[in-house]
Amino acid sequence: MINLGSLEFLEGKRVLITGGTGSLGRQLTKILLAQTTSSTVIVYSRDEFKQFQMEQGFTPDQRERMRFFLGDVRDGARLKRAMERVDYVIHAAALKQVPAAEYNPFEFIKTNVLGAENVINAAIDNNVKHVVALSTDKAANPINLYGATKLCSDKLFVSGNSYSGERLTRFSVVRYGNVVGSRGSVVPFFLAKRKEGVLPITDPRMTRFWITLEQGAALVLNALRAMNGGEIWVPRIPSMKISDLARLIAPECKQQTIGIRPGEKLHEIMISIDDGRQTLAYKDHFVIQPSFPWWDSHVHPQKGGKPCPDGFYYGSDNNTIWLDDKATCRLIAGLDLPEAREWAGERVGV
Repeated sequence: MINLGSLEFLEGKRVLITGGTGSLGRQLTKILLAQTTSSTVIVYSRDEFKQFQMEQGFTPDQRERMRFFLGDVRDGARLKRAMERVDYVIHAAALKQVPAAEYNPFEFIKTNVLGAENVINAAIDNNVKHVVALSTDKAANPINLYGATKLCSDKLFVSGNSYSGERLTRFSVVRYGNVVGSRGSVVPFFLAKRKEGVLPITDPRMTRFWITLEQGAALVLNALRAMNGGEIWVPRIPSMKISDLARLIAPECKQQTIGIRPGEKLHEIMISIDDGRQTLAYKDHFVIQPSFPWWDSHVHPQKGGKPCPDGFYYGSDNNTIWLDDKATCRLIAGLDLPEAREWAGERVGV
């Protein structure tokens, strides 16, 4: 579990979240409005109806500290305007569906790669202090186009520290795995499919990293506070076999193996062997250090990091932390989904 550290550094500050109407954006906004004294939280996204829906979930007092900007990260001029007088930026906007990327590659490049460039330029031009960009386990040793665009985005944000020069702006990246219960994820899919009596499994050996929205938000805010610029932050989070997840959600259902889909891995990786040589290990997370000369002139703000051993990689298959049945059931039961609440009501002792 990643602890949410002190948020005093956000007192009186203006924070902008790209993709702010998404699952993580909403969670971050709730935390910023409820647990910090930031002056303004700016939600930047391209869907006016989602912005309207999101606004209704906050109190009148909270809405006074919120601003909604309609815009796309593809639009550099709009981003530059939105970041005026902004202190911190969390870049969560992205196209994310693996199959969609294979059929619409140029659209993913426009949003995930060129959009990253626009965020970097707008932040530098407005003297934003810190920018944290969201990444994914699929960016490590990518085999699909989505992962490749996110790896490119990660490289851009790390290199963006060279572009800022003498300006204040610094960039870092946060990389984590599958968010339990997020839109399009396997848990809501299994919960819906269980009524059909058969759950499709790509491969019974398949493993994945799992993280909650609360853990993801805490990691982002901790990185925003402690970053020096250039790091890729990776949390220590548990793994689980997809077949075990299916068994817990619907023990009465037959599991049908359908095969691994194009662009899909058997096991996910968050730190490759090559990146492992530049990785520091901490109690709750890892930090992949940049291989740039300017990093040597900085002192990492967190103490106690230990270099990882030769040959180290962090994969969902060699993970030392695994979700057991009881912890998994608690995670599913705690999801803000009608299907999850119905499922929990059927399970005695959950």
